[in-house]
Amino acid sequence: MTDIEFKRLEDDHRRRANWSRFGSYLSERQWGTVREDYSQDNSCWDYFPHDHARSRVYRWGEDGLMGFTDRQCRLCFSFAFWNGNDPYLKERLFGLTGPQGNNGEDVKELYYYLVATPTASYQKALYKYPQTAFPYEQLLRENQNRNQGDPEYEILDTGVFDDDKYFDIFIEYFKNDAEDILIEATIHNRGAEDAPIYVLPNLWFRNTWSWGRTGEGYLDSPPILKRLSDNSLGADHPTLGKFYFYAETSQDLLFTDNETNYQKLFNVKSDNTHFKDGFHDYVVSGKRDAVRFDSGTKAAFLTKHTIPAGGLVKVRLRIINKEVQEPFKNFDLIKEERIKECERFYRSRITAQTEEEYQVSLQSYAGLIWSKQFYFYSVKDWLEGDPGHPVPSGRRNHEWRHLYNRDILSMPDKWEYPWFAAWDTAFHMVALAKVDSFFAKKQLILFLREWYLHPNGQLPAYEFSFSDVNPPVHAWACWQLYQQDKDRVFLSRCFHKLLLNFTWWVNQKDLEGNNLFSGGFLGLDNIGVFDRSAPLPVGGFLEQADATAWMAFYCGTMLSMALELSRQDPSYGDMASKFFEHFVNIISAINSFGGTGLWDQLDGFYYDQLNISGHKTPLRVRSLVGLLPMIAVEILDNDLLNKVPGFKRRMDWFLDHETDLGSHVVFHDDKYLLSIPSRERLERMLQYLVSENEFLSPHGIRSLSKIHDRYPYIFQHGEKKYIVEYNPAESKSGMFGGNSNWRGPVWFPTNFLIIEALRKYHYFYGDNFKVTYQGADLTLLEISKLIAKNLTSIFTVGENGRPCHGGDKRYHDDEHFKDLLLFYEFFNPETGRGLGASHQTGWTALVANCFGLC
Repeated sequence: MTDIEFKRLEDDHRRRANWSRFGSYLSERQWGTVREDYSQDNSCWDYFPHDHARSRVYRWGEDGLMGFTDRQCRLCFSFAFWNGNDPYLKERLFGLTGPQGNNGEDVKELYYYLVATPTASYQKALYKYPQTAFPYEQLLRENQNRNQGDPEYEILDTGVFDDDKYFDIFIEYFKNDAEDILIEATIHNRGAEDAPIYVLPNLWFRNTWSWGRTGEGYLDSPPILKRLSDNSLGADHPTLGKFYFYAETSQDLLFTDNETNYQKLFNVKSDNTHFKDGFHDYVVSGKRDAVRFDSGTKAAFLTKHTIPAGGLVKVRLRIINKEVQEPFKNFDLIKEERIKECERFYRSRITAQTEEEYQVSLQSYAGLIWSKQFYFYSVKDWLEGDPGHPVPSGRRNHEWRHLYNRDILSMPDKWEYPWFAAWDTAFHMVALAKVDSFFAKKQLILFLREWYLHPNGQLPAYEFSFSDVNPPVHAWACWQLYQQDKDRVFLSRCFHKLLLNFTWWVNQKDLEGNNLFSGGFLGLDNIGVFDRSAPLPVGGFLEQADATAWMAFYCGTMLSMALELSRQDPSYGDMASKFFEHFVNIISAINSFGGTGLWDQLDGFYYDQLNISGHKTPLRVRSLVGLLPMIAVEILDNDLLNKVPGFKRRMDWFLDHETDLGSHVVFHDDKYLLSIPSRERLERMLQYLVSENEFLSPHGIRSLSKIHDRYPYIFQHGEKKYIVEYNPAESKSGMFGGNSNWRGPVWFPTNFLIIEALRKYHYFYGDNFKVTYQGADLTLLEISKLIAKNLTSIFTVGENGRPCHGGDKRYHDDEHFKDLLLFYEFFNPETGRGLGASHQTGWTALVANCFGLC
């Protein structure tokens, strides 16, 4: 049977059809971002708060409630709702800012991404909307009364969902063709009484005309939305073209303008007469003159419904690039076909042994696809400011003036992290590649292009500070994708740009030229004794076990790439030799520089080392920092080496003449092993890894050993004590804002890399290498499967429901909750409860990969 969705993907990739032109690219939060911050003190949360979002125009993007837009975010669609009790329309998701939350920024809503195809031919999501007034002040007040050691106060804690007094709003998009989008909202009243709801499907143009700029993406004057009939309007945009918006039913067709209400916000008069908040003023405040009824740059079809207890209503719409006489003819038939095509597509791609595993994987891919977002940020333009508008302080990201982002990017979380993070993206694409390798490869290449990659070779980290350093996992992700379809052109393009990035690392992060690296916080936020991204309060610098491991890992991946490319082009053989020798030098340094390198023979573990004027002190914190050297492992088969004779001759010479270095390379069963830990050291590390009193938990590998629960690590410097203790839940440290925690919880990306490494070691050592776990001797393959199984258990139903939901009985007993999943940022290793960002399906989507590794 023809896989129609895959054919759409191919047609889009080969530009035979423009299926990716429209998608769920609208952010869930544009307010409070760095892009919108023109303050003088980098206070992005205060400069553009949530209370301004309904009345103030965004400069760099748009947001909405699970909305849809084109890839340049010109014509935007999303729903707004009103329950008759809220102080304003529900147009976007609410949450607390970093300073407001007791554990950093946090969305305070219930919403779920359920299904999505890669071309957005069918997408479905759910928003749960209370029928009583939304508890904005209660959420703010209760969280401010809590400290970092307390759990976050969530919307379910407020009681607004008790007695089922809420609406389940299912939002579905399905395409008849690439530029013909059908939309349906199905609104269920879950309560025991009739309940009113106002529904406003919004269509608007992103404001690209008010900034005094010309050139790509900017307009001299506003485009126009114009009434055609009571149930239809036309949208005319000079670069997007003409589109038509139809509603099956409508009581009012309203218009306003996507302009800032300066009078309301700043008590400043403007020449405009209709504003972004016009629909709010019309519906909630009854101000008839707040809207127009003929044209504008923002429009909405308004309907009011009283839904019986247990009943439902449907709202149907269509956006299409031509006029049609019967816009809702065959609506249900088209929807049914798209659902069947979606099912066929995923059934052929998801590796699952049970229906439950399939459904978990399906929602994980839905989260990945729904979390694509239009991301616009020209650093040069932002630093300069717009004519007649404020200019930012100029301090942030000033060394990244070349950076020009105007693309569809994979976000970690469209509310909490509505900006890309370099190392997150790598894991996202490894997860997504199974269902859309076209987008995955384009995304990885994009980050290596000259308008992203710094001229010095650094990859941009994230918008709060592009110069911060994320782990160098981009090469690994490229290599993972290459394994899937052997696209040599893709591999070659990535390899050449990665050479620049690798060189940056060597030049910037090997402070004394001894192959011991100092990468900074490396995405692990508060895992260490100090903030590793800042100057150390005790002076000196760190020689980091994780930074050095990442560089060995990077070397090994580049070696594998170069060897693969040299099979057809011998010129790559020299690069393979370079990475082979560099890899071996790093292995030697971390194991033996100055005697024992960063290895602690007494403990049998790798530690960061504090270097103050040549005096070195190991920081004996047992954490992922010391486990990560395990992932730096590559295996070279003689079969491959015989196909690259130039490299083989150089390698043999090196091993014969550089005997000290060559001793770190192990030959066995026609294979060469390059890894940081020797077999003996690996055995000692694995004793920690599989110990339930150390790293192995019922739900994966802890980021900090549980031993520090009983024995906190204390570093004394003068009268100052620095303490690291086991903390399996929310962060108790304010380091990095306190909204993530690496002092105990389980994180999917690092767990995934450890699983992969164990499988490599098993391939080399075979079944004879065993580790004792609970009285049984297990192979490394069996250990890897155990970890994968523990990870997947977070999302599968157990005695008390799914662990990720933290024991909330609704998700166990309530038919309207129990099949819904939240893919959190990290997890409590003891209970499996989800922590941090609640929709970070990006790297947590790796759970779908883990099902195939159990």
